[in-house]
Amino acid sequence: MSAARLLAFALAAAVLAAAPGPSVVFVVSRSLVKGRRAGLRAAAGDNCGKLIQLLAVAAGAGLVLERSEVVFEAVKLFGAAYLVYLGLQSIRHRRQLGAVLASPPTDLRGGRDVWEGLVVGASNPKGALIMTAVLPQFVDPAAGGVGLQVLVLGAIFLALTLAADCAWAVGAGAARDRLSRSPHGLAAVGVASGTALVGLGVAVAVSGRSG
Repeated sequence: MSAARLLAFALAAAVLAAAPGPSVVFVVSRSLVKGRRAGLRAAAGDNCGKLIQLLAVAAGAGLVLERSEVVFEAVKLFGAAYLVYLGLQSIRHRRQLGAVLASPPTDLRGGRDVWEGLVVGASNPKGALIMTAVLPQFVDPAAGGVGLQVLVLGAIFLALTLAADCAWAVGAGAARDRLSRSPHGLAAVGVASGTALVGLGVAVAVSGRSG
C-alpha cells in the first residue's frame, strides 16, 4: 500500500472521526453527567466496540451487514433501543447527579462506563457501514494481504476516533465542572443529556442505510 493511499485514507478518516454521531453524543453525555474521567472511559469502551466491528469486517461479516436488510435492521434497532434506555436512565436519575459528584469513583462504576461504551460502539451500524463502504476503497488488491490492509486502515481509523472522542470528553468534562456548583444545573444536564440520547436512539431507529 502506497504512502499516498495511506495519507488519503487518514484525511478521510479524520473527517469521519471528528463528525458528531452516536459515539460522540454518548461520550459527551457521560462527561456531562459524571465528569471527564467517565467520558474518557466511555470513549475507550466505545472504541473497543469499534474494534469488534473492525475484526468482524476483516473476517467478512461486514459484507453480511451491508447486504442483508434483516441483519442490518436487527443491529440498528438493538443499538437504538440501548441508546433510548441509557437516555431514560439519565433522565430518571437526574436528581442524583449531586451524589455522584460527591462520591469517590469506584472500579464498578468505571467498569460500567467502559461496558456501556463498548455496547454503543459495537452496536452502531453506521460505524460498520463506514468500514465496509469507505475503508475498502483505499485497499490495494494488487499489493496482496487484503485482510492485513483492512486491519491497518482500521487501526488508523480507530486511533483517530479515539483521539476525537477523548477531545470531546475533555471539553464536555470542563463544561460540567463549571455546572457542578449548581444542583439545578446538574439536574438540567441530566435531562439534556438523557433527552439527547433518547432523540439519537429514535433517529437511529428510523434512519435508513444512508443515515
